Amino acid sequence: MHYDTRMNNHGLRHDPFKALVSPRPIGWISTISKQGILNLAPYSFFNAVGDRPPMVMFSSAGRKDSLTNIEETGEFVCSFVSNALRDGMNMSSAPVNAGVNEFQLAGLTPAPSVLVKPPRVSESPAALECRLWKIEPLPAPPGKSEPAYWVVFGEVVGVYIDENYLKDGMFDVASAQPLARLGYMDYAVVNQETLFTLNRPRVGEGGDSATLVAGPWDGVYR
Repeated sequence: MHYDTRMNNHGLRHDPFKALVSPRPIGWISTISKQGILNLAPYSFFNAVGDRPPMVMFSSAGRKDSLTNIEETGEFVCSFVSNALRDGMNMSSAPVNAGVNEFQLAGLTPAPSVLVKPPRVSESPAALECRLWKIEPLPAPPGKSEPAYWVVFGEVVGVYIDENYLKDGMFDVASAQPLARLGYMDYAVVNQETLFTLNRPRVGEGGDSATLVAGPWDGVYR
């Protein structure tokens, strides 16, 4: 099949786009308003976009509290969503009123950050403390004059890691079991059974050929 996204004439029960771009990490964004009200919300359009300096982005569908708070304060935190925290993450997605503290709603504990004011989720294995770089509106949908999405870019200025998840000098992703967002209402979990490593291709002399080294990663970046 093929369909025109401007017409969205796929004829399916649900739009398949987000199922095709998956899995996606979940940006669990905490912010604080100028009045000191905490906000916590998960975003499925989230990812890292660079590491020198480390930068992340998330996309807000509509002008949600997270976006407003970041515009006002210039700071946010991304907490790692583990499988153990999936119910709390899901509860924090509820579209409640702006004055509601989602940490309390989801039974989660705010923990102080070091370099920014918004707290991290204490129960989370890791968190990224971020300062706003820029906010960009995406093109308006067909027939609309206002954008439906705003993309928030932030520089990661501080990183928290629970040392229980450090193994041989690396973050133990399989032990932390990150939750990934798929399409529809589907999710997936990374664990020891699903995680594997690969070696990058070795480029031959002259740069015209490459070979693959079988087996798990040998610990060398190429």
